[in-house]
Amino acid sequence: MAIQSIPTSTQILVIGGGPAGSYAAAALAREGFSVVLMEATKFPRYHIGESMLPSVRPFLKFIGAEDLVRNYGFTVKPGAAIKLNQYKREGYTDFVSLDPNNGSWNVVRSEFDELLLRHASSCGTTVVEETRVTELHFKSSDLKRPVAASYKTTSGTEGRIDYEYLVDASGRNGIMSTKYLKNRRFNKSLNNVACWGYWEGTGSYMPGTIRENAIWVEALNDETGWAWFIPLHDGSTSVGVVMDQNESTRKKKSSREAAASSGYGLQDHYLEELTRAPGLLKLLGEAKLRNRGQPDAIKATSDFSYSATDYAGDHFRLAGDAGAFIDPFFSSGVHLAFTGGLSAALTIAASIRESVQEEKAQLWHNAKVATSYTRFLLVVLGTYKQMRNQAFPVMSDVDEDNFDRAFDLIRPVIQGTADVGKTLTEDELQKTMDFCRHLFAPTDPEMYEAVGARLNPELLSSAGPILSEADVDLLVGDADEEAKHVLHEVNARKPIHTMYQPVDNFEAEAHVGFKAVLERGRLGLVTQ
Repeated sequence: MAIQSIPTSTQILVIGGGPAGSYAAAALAREGFSVVLMEATKFPRYHIGESMLPSVRPFLKFIGAEDLVRNYGFTVKPGAAIKLNQYKREGYTDFVSLDPNNGSWNVVRSEFDELLLRHASSCGTTVVEETRVTELHFKSSDLKRPVAASYKTTSGTEGRIDYEYLVDASGRNGIMSTKYLKNRRFNKSLNNVACWGYWEGTGSYMPGTIRENAIWVEALNDETGWAWFIPLHDGSTSVGVVMDQNESTRKKKSSREAAASSGYGLQDHYLEELTRAPGLLKLLGEAKLRNRGQPDAIKATSDFSYSATDYAGDHFRLAGDAGAFIDPFFSSGVHLAFTGGLSAALTIAASIRESVQEEKAQLWHNAKVATSYTRFLLVVLGTYKQMRNQAFPVMSDVDEDNFDRAFDLIRPVIQGTADVGKTLTEDELQKTMDFCRHLFAPTDPEMYEAVGARLNPELLSSAGPILSEADVDLLVGDADEEAKHVLHEVNARKPIHTMYQPVDNFEAEAHVGFKAVLERGRLGLVTQ
């Protein structure tokens, strides 16, 4: 993909070649705009975040990349098995029972991300790798509108590129947010760290069934975090642990002292924590850790969730991890990257085409990214509340307005009426988290069939009414626990699974009086 020279100017500059940047670049280039994407590294490059949601399929289809990914050979992901402490067996989120074509994938991110970057190039994006943006330049001293960027290549060449619009998809480094806006806020309730490695020769979840190769997620039995098990197409399985940073530090110190040795390291800590996930250990079986004993066998990173106060400004947009990152429990990373990438693309297109004023386009992007992030946050908070089984601190560092927008789908369910106020209360938030956790109720096809035979089938239909916890209790009482689990799961999915239909939601959901137009050649915004 080498090019003879780096352009001195472009209509749109995209910083970062990960999923958010590649997606935004592809969407904009397909509209006929001039796009340059600068990526600091040479692809393929390693990245964690291997489990995809079904929502990536319609996203990929919109930019003409679904077949590219589907035909590559990644492991098909039919669903997710979730083992939480309060249930005797795992719950299961099924992607394929209603539609065999709705499965997602477990991917090797270096390969997946390179596919997207090359696709952006094939769409007309000028892709420049091994070129790091070092500084942004602004139209005036108030730092409101970026108009140029300085860069340096790995060979030492330095230069400058002018542009009209900027998409910052520079990942966790987030040059615009951290260096200039200084608007990143860390989520104190999800102050976690992660460590992981790759195993060979593992078992799989429910082999020989339609659930084979589903990922396995299990709460640690000491309530300090959770572990993942993700089968990959290269024959390895990604296995990791996420836990509270303070608990991780405490455990390492305690084990080091108990061992009376300074030789206790990250790999020892990792293997020790896996013993707190007995279901995962059964799946590992006699598997071998790749590169065991070597320094690169176990990788680790801070897993701090964060968001920005704003995701857009004068002629710039933040997308993906450059704007926000959320705990990976719900595999939402690439979904949110695509959401930010598409929102950035369509609001820039709308601004260029003057279908809306630039100020309105900024507000739309802010609202879309903030709402999408917070909806997943509600699910993650509910899950952590359940895993930790203790008083859970309410998020005080997220705009109440973001919660209100995200909450609109679920508020009538929790409050029991659609005619409600717009101010979210602490009690509502707690009830919402409790509602969301039922996504992972311990059910299986046999339970669904049995419960459907003795209850009104309409209650199990995706088109049926949404029932609150109180409604379920009135219907089945305390004697039929099986029916309660099934109904809780069905009802929790109804509002939450709208997030799996991102293209439909982009067009249906209005922000600041405008709706998205997702049609090639007309990408943008229109009045509601």
